[in-house]
Amino acid sequence: MVAESLFAVEGRVAVVTGASSGLGERFVRVLHSAGATVVAVARRGDRLEALAAEFDGVVPYRADLSDRDQTAGVVDAVLERFGKIDVLVNNAGRGEPGPAVDEPLDEFALTLEVNLVSVFELSRRAARPMIEAGGGSIINVASVLGLGASAPIPNAAYCASKGGVVNLTRELACQWARSGVRVNAIAPGYFPSEMSAPMLTDERTAGYIRRNCPMGRFGNPDELDGVLLFLAGDASTYVTGQTLAVDGGWTAR
Repeated sequence: MVAESLFAVEGRVAVVTGASSGLGERFVRVLHSAGATVVAVARRGDRLEALAAEFDGVVPYRADLSDRDQTAGVVDAVLERFGKIDVLVNNAGRGEPGPAVDEPLDEFALTLEVNLVSVFELSRRAARPMIEAGGGSIINVASVLGLGASAPIPNAAYCASKGGVVNLTRELACQWARSGVRVNAIAPGYFPSEMSAPMLTDERTAGYIRRNCPMGRFGNPDELDGVLLFLAGDASTYVTGQTLAVDGGWTAR
């Protein structure tokens, strides 16, 4: 097998959630460039339409993953249109930093709903046709904050949800491994996105991250391309249940 084919996803159908901006939009572009038909899922339909207008083979699908009925309909819609799903990228997420003692319980629950419950629901629904087809790849976007605390920036709900994603990845990987369905996670460090924008623009916070990251900087969006294609394609056919930190050494400290 030539090297290029290990990272190709030609002819495959991929679903990316949280696709209207940031890392999710980048994931759509990367998977499309590697040959996949990509269903881009997010709340902001106008942004999805604009993205789809750039490429043949990118299909917009508007859904709010805090709504369980809308979440449940995503995989059904993909199967109705394409008859299969080969790659699922659970990227949608939310989280507002703040002291735990002041965080409303409804806000905590909403973060878990989007960041963890929707990951479980989409994964189990996608796993059924993948199992029938003999394989597939589920890629969950966790975080370095799922591998450790966010101190000194308080963010209990986000840490709890992403820690849940890490262990859910292990559990689902073990349940479906003999069916050919691989479940892995990417744990990005600090990358530019809408969620991290306040950190990048606040020099005190940005300075803290640069000082404490062994590489001394934030990640660039293209530095997740390789790990995404590794997990989506045939280069990782014997890899499951793993969380790959792409963090400039943050978790190695």
